[in-house]
Amino acid sequence: MNIVIIDYGMGNVRSVLRGVEKVGHKAKVSYREEDILKADKVIFPGVGAFGDGMRELQSRELDEIIPEFVKSGRQLLAICVGMQLLFDVSEEHGFHKGLGLLPGKIIRIPESEDGRIVRKIPHIGWNAIMPGELYSWQGTIFDNVKIGESCYFVHSFMAMAENHQHLLAHCVYEGVSITAAVSHENVTGLQFHPEKSGVVGLSLLRGFLK
Repeated sequence: MNIVIIDYGMGNVRSVLRGVEKVGHKAKVSYREEDILKADKVIFPGVGAFGDGMRELQSRELDEIIPEFVKSGRQLLAICVGMQLLFDVSEEHGFHKGLGLLPGKIIRIPESEDGRIVRKIPHIGWNAIMPGELYSWQGTIFDNVKIGESCYFVHSFMAMAENHQHLLAHCVYEGVSITAAVSHENVTGLQFHPEKSGVVGLSLLRGFLK
């Protein structure tokens, strides 16, 4: 299988590569159009700010290459900021357009309610994941994951999907529901880091790469 991990200067690419290798696969790290468009499966990681991510994608023409790959029908897995970049827009440090592959926006996790600070931002650490309201995990990369198992999160902003049928998994952080995973056709996005999520994370990578 031809697997490509997209390197655009903002992903923990080496950690993702090690995760792929742990589940018995090899992957090529690249931002080149010819590599990505020939791939059977693509992993799109990301850390940092949304606006910086879009600028790095645009500087490599990845804002056009990634949608072209998605149109091919082959599978894309986006991680953390990579997942957020799939959406229409983000409110992180201003207003930024995303790739527009999933309808919705990225907003800051609310830290206050009724004028009182009620939760610490960023959301860092392990959190239990559960299916979205309208979603079954059967036939998805979560097929072998038990409801309530924990994954590792590091983020201050969260996705608000317009279509609730795209919500594959969520978690609850100090009373607020947070999108943990999204899925639509051949695109899957994870807000948490599977490469840092132990056995559960490796199970998800294995499910994507099977």
